[in-house]
Amino acid sequence: MPKMTMAQALVKFLDNQYVSFDGVEAKFVEGVFTVFGHGIVVGLGQALDEDRGSLKVFQGKNEQGMAHCATAFAKQNNRRKIIACSSSIGPGSANMVTAAATATVNHIPLLLLPADTFATRQPDPVLQQFEQPGSLSITTNDAFKPVCRYWDRVTRPEQLMTAMINAMRALTDVGNMGAVCVSIPQDVEGESYDYPDSFFEKRVHRIARPVPQPEEIDDIASIIAKAEKPLVICGGGVRYSEAGDELCSFCEKFNIPYADTQSGKSATKSSHHLNLGGIGVTGNAAANSIAKDADVIIGIGTRFSDFTTASKSLYQNPNVKFVTINTSRFDAYKLDAVKCVGDAKLSINALSQELEKLSYKSGYTNEIKEAKDAWLKEMKRLAGYRYDENFEPMIKAGYESSIEDFVKMTGSNITQTSAVALIREVISPDAIAVAAAGSLPGCLQRMWTTDVKDSYNMEYGYSCMGYEIAGALGSKLAEPDREVYAFCGDGSYLMLHSELVTSIQERKKINVLLFDNSGFGCINNLQMSNGIGNLATEFRSRDDNGELLGDFVPIDFAKCASGYGVKAYTAKNLDELRFALEDSKKQTVSTLIDIKVLPKTMTDGYGAWWHVGIASTSSKKSVNEAYENKKKNLNKARKY
Repeated sequence: MPKMTMAQALVKFLDNQYVSFDGVEAKFVEGVFTVFGHGIVVGLGQALDEDRGSLKVFQGKNEQGMAHCATAFAKQNNRRKIIACSSSIGPGSANMVTAAATATVNHIPLLLLPADTFATRQPDPVLQQFEQPGSLSITTNDAFKPVCRYWDRVTRPEQLMTAMINAMRALTDVGNMGAVCVSIPQDVEGESYDYPDSFFEKRVHRIARPVPQPEEIDDIASIIAKAEKPLVICGGGVRYSEAGDELCSFCEKFNIPYADTQSGKSATKSSHHLNLGGIGVTGNAAANSIAKDADVIIGIGTRFSDFTTASKSLYQNPNVKFVTINTSRFDAYKLDAVKCVGDAKLSINALSQELEKLSYKSGYTNEIKEAKDAWLKEMKRLAGYRYDENFEPMIKAGYESSIEDFVKMTGSNITQTSAVALIREVISPDAIAVAAAGSLPGCLQRMWTTDVKDSYNMEYGYSCMGYEIAGALGSKLAEPDREVYAFCGDGSYLMLHSELVTSIQERKKINVLLFDNSGFGCINNLQMSNGIGNLATEFRSRDDNGELLGDFVPIDFAKCASGYGVKAYTAKNLDELRFALEDSKKQTVSTLIDIKVLPKTMTDGYGAWWHVGIASTSSKKSVNEAYENKKKNLNKARKY
């Protein structure tokens, strides 16, 4: 029974954790991301310095950023490898709360080890301690409780054993994955205990495929067997189950089209003749038109977010039924569905066998091909969208001054859709695209095509601004031989790009495609299209009346990035963008292309509605009209 500190025992334990999936065994914990502070540097820091085993230590620049990086790393490793994240107490811990929520919403394993105040309470209040007069047991780290799948605080060194065993349980539970927080008080980190040898033995956590129950397979098969126009929704569960091939075979066998959620995209090939592409609010016309008439919706590995269902208004067939396959019982019950709780791959195969017995075939004839052909025509229009004498903005609300002022400031003529199309044309087919927030998720869900597995790392469960660049680094750490591109708006870039410096430090090249439209363009569209004025969503200076409606604030993002050691470019037309894309492929350091894109030139619409809380009383006619439109759409939506 070796005597060691709690922190030393924690490091040794982490170094001996493994996972096994389909008989393939792999080391689970790659290393530890940290921003050292007084709460961990002499405790966990000492343990990592003395004997970290095979664990790597990564230096983050912002606690939220490093935790986003770890989340993307786990996702790109199909949730079978993680990087733990540790911070000091107080603000360092609080910075990771957003990342914890992001990981949990997306069902990605993320181990957080925030330092905490003294368990003895003797030096209280220590530096950065948050004191709650109503309970001295509450610290900043209690903020993790609502956004984690498992939470614990190790107030005695021997508690570490049960805490970490339960942490591993939660991190490897396919039906309930997410963030795990084990809070480590700074004094306890240095306290010693005679830990049993068995705590440090190699542990292999078997990530089992939940087996579907035959009765539940029969239930959903009986519903599909009566369907004329079923539609499969391919969610993230298909990707994590590695069930893309099985899904395609299933759909081919029974002539059933399928559409992707943001998480499900790249689980299969975009070019598959039954793949309609993205669905919902950020979906395309092909998927959304088929969805409106579908009589059975087959949700596989999706949690049916409001963007996937268009706020429960998309599926308009009055007799539509819902069936689900999901490892999460909670998600399987969504939309009052007839459920099957089980692994996607196993469940698809079992369902296929049942439908074969019933000699099932859908009633589709030419509808799928016609919908796809119409969308391909629209894709060509989007790719050729140009700013010229015949220019017509995609988004109508408030476009005149935004576009004119932006052109005057930058001299650019690039539209967002033409930029996305050109990027897809130039970069490698197997490159990993990373994005998270703003209007880019809509453009990418509609326009980005890929036939390479797991090449689309979109964080849209939480739509967390700031994930993009950190997520790109995490993806690169997971797959260093592939090019990785962060699609990032200027708003997200200004909010969090700290791990761009970490990419230089780690010598892991990432490529940042910075779409600069001088503002929070997506929200500006939402704001103005619902009758509200142009209020604090564009990056404008104050005018003579004291309003934020003056000139755009010019920012040279390329010059800023160059100061970090990044190879940077500025693109104001498509020729400059093409040159930058081609030249960036030759670089060995991280790159950034500052793409000056015209406001109001992102994709929009395609038959889906989004429910937002519009004012029911207003003195403005435009707001009242928006509210009436909301009521009309609410009448079409399902009630629960």
